[in-house]
Amino acid sequence: MSNSMEWSIRKAVKEDMGQVASLIKALAEYEKEGDEAELTSEDLIKDGFGDRAAFECLVAEEKGDVQGMAIFYPRYSTWKGRTLYLEDLVVKESERGKGLGKALFMALIEVCRKEGYRRLEWQVLDWNEPAIKFYEALGSQFDSSWLNGRITFPE
Repeated sequence: MSNSMEWSIRKAVKEDMGQVASLIKALAEYEKEGDEAELTSEDLIKDGFGDRAAFECLVAEEKGDVQGMAIFYPRYSTWKGRTLYLEDLVVKESERGKGLGKALFMALIEVCRKEGYRRLEWQVLDWNEPAIKFYEALGSQFDSSWLNGRITFPE
């Protein structure tokens, strides 16, 4: 999909899910919620591939190693229509500040344009200043007037 001198961005395959699961765990630990990340690579394979896939994933790869990923899925806005929701964008700590996160984000914008989405949405924790600055530098706006609701169902 996209290339740089160091890495390429492409659609994830099942074989990437072990590395994707590791990035998700690292994100959960960074967000001080390490115990909440329960999904395994097997769960990601089951949920992310096939006719009823619940998400899509882009990976940024360098020499066979996944250095970053973006997990996203479609939503629908009754005001704007087709919307893409970015669940997580994660770059390995050792690769941050090199443009990889921006490249992943721009690849996701390319997906939106190509597939006719009218909006890209995501959330960021209010204390995560590096992420907030990253998104603001890309022209993003934040709306603090909405509260997030959630119900978690036990298995």
